[in-house]
Amino acid sequence: MGLAGQVGRVGETPRPLDVRRIGRISYPAALALQRSLVEDRRAGRIGDTLLLVEHPHVLTLGVRGDGGRGHILVTDEALASRGIEIHETGRGGDITYHGPGQIVGYPIIDLNPDRRDVHRYVRDLETVLIRTAADYGIVAQRVESLTGVWVGSEKLAAIGVRIARWITSHGFALNVATDLDYFDLIVPCGIADRGVTSLTKILGRPVDQAEVQIRIIEHFCNVFDLKALAS
Repeated sequence: MGLAGQVGRVGETPRPLDVRRIGRISYPAALALQRSLVEDRRAGRIGDTLLLVEHPHVLTLGVRGDGGRGHILVTDEALASRGIEIHETGRGGDITYHGPGQIVGYPIIDLNPDRRDVHRYVRDLETVLIRTAADYGIVAQRVESLTGVWVGSEKLAAIGVRIARWITSHGFALNVATDLDYFDLIVPCGIADRGVTSLTKILGRPVDQAEVQIRIIEHFCNVFDLKALAS
């Protein structure tokens, strides 16, 4: 069995997961919230937490090199004219786009004591999203040497994480009803020879984002052996 299929804490009661379905929030506000929650989680003031949000149009940069600025294909003026902001993140990965119609998940969880494996954590996030896609009859998969979830040669979900003293932040972005034209403004994740897709594009019909969130929560709890708190 691969690492992503293994479940920790066998025989133990699942730890609780506080799921916060925040709705639309600016990227800087979400970043500040994550930083605060990471400190709270480290100090034991809160338990494991999953934020599910949607952002206004924004390009976010990773920590390597120029963060992906070289993969922006239009001028700053062109971005400003479309109301698109650019923000540094502190996460791994290259440049990506966030916007309406996309579910962004920020897990703030403690990987201690038995999940202290960065690669396993990323694979587990991919598993959550692969299973979510499968609920809609979509065969999504990993691509060797590339992070994220793919349908054929097109990326359905991007993943970029930060782990500090085994407390996680940042996370994943699943395209549900995203306007994919915005990805044409960049080389998404620095990968020039592959495209981007969404649940609505693949299915050819509208998809309810609240329903997708419910499925993400269910699979997240199953993969990470957590139990969502009643809201």
